[in-house]
Amino acid sequence: MDLSDNLAADWIRRAPKAVLHDHLDGGLRPATIIELARDCGYTGLPTEDPAALGTWFRDAADSGSLERYLETFAHTCAVMQTRDALYRVAAECAEDLAADGVVYAEVRYAPEQHQAAGLSLDEVVDAVNEGLREGERRTGGRITVRALLTGMRHTDRSLEIAELTVAHRDRGVAGFDIAGGEIGNPPARHLPAFQHLKRHNCHFTIHAGEAVGAESVHEAVQVCGAERIGHGVRITDDIAEDGTLGHLAAYVRDNRIALEVCPTSNLQTGAAKDYASHPIDELRRLGFRITLNTDNRLVSGTTMSAEFQHMVDAFGYGPEVFEEFTVAAVEAAFLPLPERQRIIEEIVRPGYAALRSGR
Repeated sequence: MDLSDNLAADWIRRAPKAVLHDHLDGGLRPATIIELARDCGYTGLPTEDPAALGTWFRDAADSGSLERYLETFAHTCAVMQTRDALYRVAAECAEDLAADGVVYAEVRYAPEQHQAAGLSLDEVVDAVNEGLREGERRTGGRITVRALLTGMRHTDRSLEIAELTVAHRDRGVAGFDIAGGEIGNPPARHLPAFQHLKRHNCHFTIHAGEAVGAESVHEAVQVCGAERIGHGVRITDDIAEDGTLGHLAAYVRDNRIALEVCPTSNLQTGAAKDYASHPIDELRRLGFRITLNTDNRLVSGTTMSAEFQHMVDAFGYGPEVFEEFTVAAVEAAFLPLPERQRIIEEIVRPGYAALRSGR
């Protein structure tokens, strides 16, 4: 298939996509932030022009530092403190993902960051779940969205959020995550939360191998028992220049532990220098289970289609590689097996077959 820019953009837009690593508070529409800020009296925005605000978020995140990158979320969280705001943001999230060709998404957020106006944890989760269901309805069922509840590395509420995850697991919550500043906040500090999840047969992923090296991935996998790794690109620290895998890298690859790779975000936080040298291609060629993700659509100024395009430009990938990434993502999704099989066989495979045939 011709991979010229125009044709690539067209087939990329039509390609079925799945995203496992997308933060709710990192993907708001700039216009929505401005409207919600007016509604709640928040006066801290740098600008009230939607286009300028979108640019500000991207520029502020382009620091090369994970800590600076995370500071941008103060503005989005500030306007996500009421039931109506959470419902609206969640519904629009599902709509925006579906408009980009995403057929399955897991959207993560930290309930503890949305209690400033008095909402209980359960009220926060109910509002987001109801918003996601509304978004699914607005798209005519073109997308399935599940939530991941995130505990923050720098607070002591992870066990509480793990318990919340278990309590809502049959109402749209697919699993649990730990996020936040990685340096100085090792995942094993939250071991009671992971033990609780395991006792209740509940899924979880862990941010690791982004700002800290392979030792962070080792702790997430071998001490905490993560089923997937958020980012995980620093696993390359355990891979020799000739491609020989160390014991940790081999374990992650051989046990099909999915890496939730977010290329644009990695460039912003300094985990990678540029797209052409991003380790995603090396990891794919070495046989790792790679999934392609947005991380934060507003803050990184990206979409799944944009991430696809970056990979086309950097590595010449065609539809067959993106089908591989998409199938890997659905296979690694925190969904029951029959649902994963249905999405792959009824949506993903036929969608890519149509691309290959030129339909």
